[in-house]
Amino acid sequence: MADQDDQQSKASDHQTILVAHMMTPGVVQIPGDVSVSEAASLLERERMPCLLVKDTGSRFGLMTPTDIVKKVVAQGLEPDDIEVRTIMTRPVQFIEYDRAMDEASALMMSTGTPILIVTKQEQPVGVLTAKDLILSPKRCATNISATISVIEGEGVGNEHPAAISQLSHAGASVESLALLLPGTKVILSFCLSEMMSPLTIRGIVLNNVRVEPLTDTTGSLMTAPWGVEIQFVDLSPADQSRIKAWVLTNLPKSFDPS
Repeated sequence: MADQDDQQSKASDHQTILVAHMMTPGVVQIPGDVSVSEAASLLERERMPCLLVKDTGSRFGLMTPTDIVKKVVAQGLEPDDIEVRTIMTRPVQFIEYDRAMDEASALMMSTGTPILIVTKQEQPVGVLTAKDLILSPKRCATNISATISVIEGEGVGNEHPAAISQLSHAGASVESLALLLPGTKVILSFCLSEMMSPLTIRGIVLNNVRVEPLTDTTGSLMTAPWGVEIQFVDLSPADQSRIKAWVLTNLPKSFDPS
């Protein structure tokens, strides 16, 4: 009865966004001895962000497109000859469906994982990704100048000018002329206001898409920027509080987080 009261309290609190509201329902589960080629076909057919690999009764892993590209294709290995248990990502992080999104954000940032498996009474029922977190209602449309510094991945050491178009304490949507590949580790530097000291935040590139090209004053097409989703990692409590406060202050007055 106490659990039901707790859940009703959460549902009635309009400031609380639950994991169940933002997750992708359903989990595709496979055994550890499935070949990578079979897993790749399953990923494409089911259009899921990952597969949950149950290797033994208590040993789990995740299979993502990034695992296939980095650990098989990039190494010149034959996917038909590799079992998913040999390249799956571990450990898997689980979270209950009725937990607040803030808890999911904290778990992702503390562990550095971009994917959580959502459970209900310890049974997998959905998938929550860092992109889901970034796209949750508590993020603010903006136009903040920023700099992206590549610290690990292709182009390490390079710095790129960028503009933040969407911001939350979990991550940011950024526009940049530079193509940044998923999995690239970066530092995003920006300032929320002239009165505040600059923020320097570590992050991981989740994906990129080409933004529609713009025209200049002469009517000529300008180079189209890339839209990049960045998940924040290792964000300090102080920086997290600063971003949360700024977002809440700058959300539209008509914003309704329910």
